Amino acid sequence: MDFIVKVEESRPAADGRPSAGPVYRSIYAKDGLMELPEGLESPWQFLSDSAKKYPNNPMLGRRQVTETKVGPYVWLTYQEVHDAALRMGSAIRSRGVNPGDRCGIFGSNCPQWLTAMEACNSHAITYVPLYDTLGANAVEFIINHAEVSIAFVQENKIPAILSCLPNCSTHLKTIVSFANISSTQKEEAEGLGVSCFSWEEFSQLGNLDCELPPKQRTDICTIMYTSGTTGEPKGVIITNGAIMAEVLSVEQILFLTDKACTEEDSYFSFLPLAHIYDQIMESYCIYKGSSIGFWRGDIRFLLEDLQELRPTMFCGVPRVYDRIYTGVVNKVSSGGALRKTLFQYAYNYKLANLEKGLPQEKAAPLLDKLVFDKIKQALGGRVRILLSGAAPLPRHVEEFLRVTACSTLSQGYGLTESCGGCLTSIGNVFPMMGTVGVPMTTIETRLESVPEMGYDALSSVPRGEICLRGKSLFSGYHKREDLTEEVLVDGWFHTGDIGELQPNGAMKIIDRKKNIFKLSQGEYVAVENIESKYLQCPLITSIWVYGNSFESFLVAVVVPDRKALEDWAAEHNLTDDFKSLCQNLKARKYILDELNSVGQKQQLRGFELLKAVHLEPNPFDMERDLITPTFKLKRPQLLKHYKDRIDKVYSEAKEARA
Repeated sequence: MDFIVKVEESRPAADGRPSAGPVYRSIYAKDGLMELPEGLESPWQFLSDSAKKYPNNPMLGRRQVTETKVGPYVWLTYQEVHDAALRMGSAIRSRGVNPGDRCGIFGSNCPQWLTAMEACNSHAITYVPLYDTLGANAVEFIINHAEVSIAFVQENKIPAILSCLPNCSTHLKTIVSFANISSTQKEEAEGLGVSCFSWEEFSQLGNLDCELPPKQRTDICTIMYTSGTTGEPKGVIITNGAIMAEVLSVEQILFLTDKACTEEDSYFSFLPLAHIYDQIMESYCIYKGSSIGFWRGDIRFLLEDLQELRPTMFCGVPRVYDRIYTGVVNKVSSGGALRKTLFQYAYNYKLANLEKGLPQEKAAPLLDKLVFDKIKQALGGRVRILLSGAAPLPRHVEEFLRVTACSTLSQGYGLTESCGGCLTSIGNVFPMMGTVGVPMTTIETRLESVPEMGYDALSSVPRGEICLRGKSLFSGYHKREDLTEEVLVDGWFHTGDIGELQPNGAMKIIDRKKNIFKLSQGEYVAVENIESKYLQCPLITSIWVYGNSFESFLVAVVVPDRKALEDWAAEHNLTDDFKSLCQNLKARKYILDELNSVGQKQQLRGFELLKAVHLEPNPFDMERDLITPTFKLKRPQLLKHYKDRIDKVYSEAKEARA
């Protein structure tokens, strides 16, 4: 266990409670969890301190877009954002909103989003992100549940807010647009007793010399609603202390294992600010005086914006990294035999050096310049830290990026409830690849056995539910004591994720506790584990595996990789379009056979192999409510949407077997 230290012994099973493994901390916190410095009470101090230290440093940038062209990044300085937030905070107070009241923020990432957040921080008002990707019903639910009295709203989201106003005007009394608001919209809202302002109008209501209220670490900084894969959104309560502990822990880990950020660094903001992952990273940038450049909100131009900003720090999710990987691999494949051979030689040489323990910058500096520089340029040319979270990064993609991106890459694991990252792999420790690493310096972890799934935290290879304790955890679910008591037991937060402890102390996520069901013959199926294995098949981009206790075998809905399926069709002289190919019986059999071949290689058991598939030409999306904003499958909704198709493939499979 090179990277963790044991601070408490394991616990045997007793009184109906399962056994639990030892309690571990990171070696970087071996003498105790990180403490917040004296006098630090609120994240507002991150901005006010940086505005004093770096008043003229660029803080928030976005590209100027006109109908004909897209310009360079235009920046607001730390002093300008600080003053705008003070003015907005004072304007919020002028509307009768007091410390501890709730303010909604609804829109995609932009300078106004962060300014509204900091305005709330300055006056100890709790901000509540309203999801950009949740439907009007969820926005209405959150406004009422959190009793939101004022909301800052992106201009194109105002119709969505107005449509739910009749059902939430009891609490919501003020709407402020990120930009402008039409007189018709104002009239509509005023008819329901709600006042509307443009950004500029609202700013005029505030001033810079208002007195700021005292703040405490225990104040609720934000209530962040998680989309959840089932049921209504849950409001995760996060205090000032938890946010600051998480931010300072990011600083400590980077300082000890890589290189901490400075006012010279810049960050590319495109993951939703409504999620904790991006919010912590942007708060870290503010704490360090770094610059934050926003994408323009269109996935087609993501790489173009990246190349214009040239950030030094990039946080992504596996889906984005997978796109980069596929793009590079396709380019290399189509570049001719000589280029392909040179690339493969460089790749193998650098990989061997990384495996020997050489750090990123010393593994193959000459080959980085000659061969891998183009890949670095795709991310702007200056990136030195890549971070991945929100879902597991496929091992082949992680290895590829560690070799070719000329940057350290750390995969982390976290939840809204853990205030973002609670485990992180160490960028220059190559054997941590394929894992989510070790606890952050504010967190202790232990595994708890899950006997019904065969996971034993006390076995020679410890496996069990990941449990967390420490300083950067949430304080409970808003107005849901019942749900809080389910997951917070004796100070331990039960994540619902199954981990396996590696010999070096790193954690590997192998399963999810809740997504388990029984087939009719009594076999338990841990469906996420099975899906992750099938996803290694290059012919597919998404898969949802289904079974229940009335059926003896598994089926799946699969989104094929368009190019792979069309290439197969061309080889077999089929001229059908992609949609028709998905209905073609030969194509279905081909994909099914390939999936089961991958499953067998991955040592899936007989009952875990698929007996039938339905091919779906359209990716699972949020518009049909089939996935969460972090791309997790919403199983009840998938079942509802594909019920007819599932029934059909079951009956076809049974006929074929008969």
